[in-house]
Amino acid sequence: MLSPWDFFVDLCNPLLSFLPRALVVAVLCAVVCAVVGSHVVLRGMAFLGDAVAHAVFPGIAVAFVMGGSLLIGGLVAGLITAVLIAILAQFPRVSEQNIIGFLMTATFAAGIVIISRAPGYTGSLTSFLFGSIAGVSRSDVIVSVCASITIVVVVLALTPYFMAVGFERETARANGLPVFLLDLVLYLLVTTAVVLSVRSIGNILVLALLVTPPAAARLLTERMAPMMITAGALGAGAALVGVYLSWSLDLPAGGTIVLVSAGEFLLAWLFAPRHGVITPRVIQRRSALRELRAAQ
Repeated sequence: MLSPWDFFVDLCNPLLSFLPRALVVAVLCAVVCAVVGSHVVLRGMAFLGDAVAHAVFPGIAVAFVMGGSLLIGGLVAGLITAVLIAILAQFPRVSEQNIIGFLMTATFAAGIVIISRAPGYTGSLTSFLFGSIAGVSRSDVIVSVCASITIVVVVLALTPYFMAVGFERETARANGLPVFLLDLVLYLLVTTAVVLSVRSIGNILVLALLVTPPAAARLLTERMAPMMITAGALGAGAALVGVYLSWSLDLPAGGTIVLVSAGEFLLAWLFAPRHGVITPRVIQRRSALRELRAAQ
């Protein structure tokens, strides 16, 4: 296994120029997904993230078959799906979960059919489903940086309104907030974050970046702003350690990043000061012991 110093040396090696690009994109995607995912977790919308991750697949498949931009293709497909979810969810006759489930399966099936028409079908499908971080180009880095900054700025600016709609939907509507528009913007932000992450993490695993770091952060803090900061830090740490372990041990980058993130969640679940399984009980026992000694 490479030492951290050897990994740093490889990052600086001109012959391995893809490695720093892969690291930068992985960290950016993890941070963006964690920040946007904080709202996904608070609203209980993990199913939406999964649906969007599947919905971008046909757009990516069409772009791949036609030789176009995978990012643009995925964005178009994801945005169309997000708009459809936001519109159809306004009609209470069919539940939002049923709508999402229908669109998720239909779009994913369409993507598989489309990409099956391309040469090298098996390899292409594996790359899209599980990620291919080594194929990140300089243009991908530039796009990721610009898109990440835009998404984070928009999320921070609209967080008070997202929270108002998420916690008291009817009250927000009565106060004149554009509930439908805010829902649509959040869906579009989730879609963009997912599309950015498909190349590095893969279509199947991207949901983990949306949910796991925010869920761990939720155990560590009570307030929204610290939660987004903590989630972003956890996501960045998982990406950094995941790429390092992937390069050192010749493991799939996407799966390794997700496993590191899962490890972070497990540690938070066990040792979070107030909401962990172990730490609160230890603190409670120590407090009881001190009270007993004081009484004696």
